Amino acid sequence: MQNKQSIHGAWANRWIFILAATGSAVGLGNIWKFPYIAGENGGGAFVLVYLVCILLVGVPIMMAEVLVGRRGRQSPINSMRETAYEAGHHGRWAGVGWLGALAGFLIFSFYSVVAGWVLYYIAGMGSGKFIGLGSEQAGQVFGALLEDPKTLLIWHTVFVGLVMIVIAGGVNKGLERATRVLMPLLFVLLFVLLGYSINSGYFSQGWDFLFHFKPEALTWEAVLVAMGHAFFTLSLGMGSIMAYGSYMGKKDSIGGTVLMIAGLDTLVALVAGLAIFPIVFGNQLDPGAGPGLMFITLPVAFSQMAGGQVFGFLFFLMVGFAAWTSAISLMEPGAAWLVESLGVSRPVAAVILGALVWLLGLLALGSFNVTSDLLVFGMTAFDFLDFITANIMLPLGGMLVALFVGWYLTREMTEDELALRSSGVYMLWRFVLRYISPVAVAVVFALNLYQKFAG
Repeated sequence: MQNKQSIHGAWANRWIFILAATGSAVGLGNIWKFPYIAGENGGGAFVLVYLVCILLVGVPIMMAEVLVGRRGRQSPINSMRETAYEAGHHGRWAGVGWLGALAGFLIFSFYSVVAGWVLYYIAGMGSGKFIGLGSEQAGQVFGALLEDPKTLLIWHTVFVGLVMIVIAGGVNKGLERATRVLMPLLFVLLFVLLGYSINSGYFSQGWDFLFHFKPEALTWEAVLVAMGHAFFTLSLGMGSIMAYGSYMGKKDSIGGTVLMIAGLDTLVALVAGLAIFPIVFGNQLDPGAGPGLMFITLPVAFSQMAGGQVFGFLFFLMVGFAAWTSAISLMEPGAAWLVESLGVSRPVAAVILGALVWLLGLLALGSFNVTSDLLVFGMTAFDFLDFITANIMLPLGGMLVALFVGWYLTREMTEDELALRSSGVYMLWRFVLRYISPVAVAVVFALNLYQKFAG
C-alpha cells in the first residue's frame, strides 16, 4: 500500500507541496487576527508561547494528517478508511474524513462571503473610492456594503467561481498552477508593504507592539488563545492538509516539510503585523481586532497617506490571494471524494460543489440583511456556521486524527511514512501526539464552548 499512487496526480516537487499547504494555512486570520492578539497578549512573550504551542499542538497533528493522506493516497474520507483497514480496524474511521470535508464545505460557505468583501475593496481601492475617507465615512461604506445583498451576491459568486476554476483543473493543472502563481505574488506583495512600513517613520511602534516582551500581559487566558490559534492557523481538522498530503512524494520528509510550512505560516503572520501596524499607528488609529481593522481602519489609513491608493490596492490584493489559496484547500477534500467515489470528472465535481456551496452561502450572505432575523440557537446563519465549525467540528476532527494516528495506526505504518532518522525524535513525536496534542485541543474545545454558553 505504501507505494500506491493517487489517481488525482502528484505535486511536481516538495516545494510545491510546501507552498500549497502554506497557502492553505495562510488566510484572513494571519493578516488581521494573529498580529493583534500577539500585541495585546504579551508581545514577544506571547510569540514565544505561540511557537511552543505550534510545536506541541500544530506540528504533531499536521504531521499526522499528512501521514494519513500519503498513506491512503485518496481523499481524506477514503484515506481514513483505507489506513484503518490496513491497521486492522473498522472502516468507521472514515467518519473523521467526512467530518473534515463537511467542515471545509461549511467554512467555505461563509468564508466566500468575507472574501467577497475583500474583492469589493480591491475594486474600491483600485478605483479610488476610498480616497479621503474619515473613520465615520469608512464605517458607513462598510455598513452599506453589508446591507446590500445584490453587491454581496455578485462578489460571493465571483469568488466561488474563482475557486471552482482551480478545483476543476485538478492537482497539476489547477492546484499546482495556482500555487506557482499566487503564493510567490503573495510573498512579493507582503514584503513590498513591509518595505513601505519600514520607511513610514512608525516602524518602531509596530515592532514594539508585536515584539516588546510584556510577560505581565501573558495571562493563562492568553496561553489558551495561543494554543487555540496554533491549532486553527494550520488548517487542521478540515481534511485540507490530508488531501494535499495524498499528492506528496514518497521520499519527501514529512517532519521537515511540516516544520517548513509552520515556519512560513508564522512568518507571514508576523510580517503582516509589521506591515500593517506602523501604518495604523502612523495615522493615530486604533489597532482593534476583527474585520473592523481590515475594512474600516486600514482604508482610512491608506486614504490619508502618500501613495495610499496604490498600497491599499496592493494590500487588499494580497489579502485576496490569501483568501483564494485558503478557499481552494477547503474544497479539495470534497472534490477528490466525488471523483473517487462517484466517478465524475474534475469539472463536474467542481460544478456540483460550487453550486451547493454557493446556495448555502446565500444564507450566510443574507445574515447581514434580508435574513438577519432568521436565527439558529440565537445566532444568524453566518455566526452559526462560524460557531459550529470553529468550536466543534475542527477541534473534534483534530483530536480524532491525533488519537487515530497516535493510538490506532501501527508503529510500523507511522515509522515507514515518517522515516525519521532518529528513533528518539520519532518517540518524542508519538508521545506528544498521544498525550499532549489531543489534551491541548480538548482544552481549547471545552473552553470555547464554556465561553460561548456560560461566558
